[in-house]
Amino acid sequence: MLPINKRAENIGLASGAQLAGIRFHPGMGYGALGQHYNKPTLLLPNRDQRYNLYQTYAELRTIKDNESRIKALYRWADKNLDFSNVIPGSLEKALECIKQDGASGQLSEYNDLSQRQIERLFKRWLGVTPKHYQRILRTKKAIGFLQQHHTANLADVAQQFGFSDQAHMTREFRTIACVTPRQV
Repeated sequence: MLPINKRAENIGLASGAQLAGIRFHPGMGYGALGQHYNKPTLLLPNRDQRYNLYQTYAELRTIKDNESRIKALYRWADKNLDFSNVIPGSLEKALECIKQDGASGQLSEYNDLSQRQIERLFKRWLGVTPKHYQRILRTKKAIGFLQQHHTANLADVAQQFGFSDQAHMTREFRTIACVTPRQV
């Protein structure tokens, strides 16, 4: 099990390496697994009764094509994870507000909770503050835009996505995505 990471990471894999995994949307990992992990944690076979990950790993090793691996992961998720009522309604409202470009300091206006309660909820479920989550989303949106518009003026993009200037956007890109706007 790997911890929440607030930065993009580069990983190196050997030639021919194969990878299969599940990446949860914000808040879903905690809701589905019931805990956060502060460091990479080995799940021992005798503690794997709830998720059957070792059995799934053995199955994935025998499968030769990626489409079948994905189907196996979906079967595992359907059988072992319950997403019916994972995220509290108040967190869902706050996430939607931020997604619609709401200010993180005004979340209590759209919710039955105080700003401090919302901040604690974010820390518990996502491992970050509402403001940090907002920064990640803004950077992600700007990256998506730059991937579609390679010749866009960076100062204009910075202004369009709410960065104070191009230098601010570049710092946020480096901090959150480990790339510069030109590298996108």
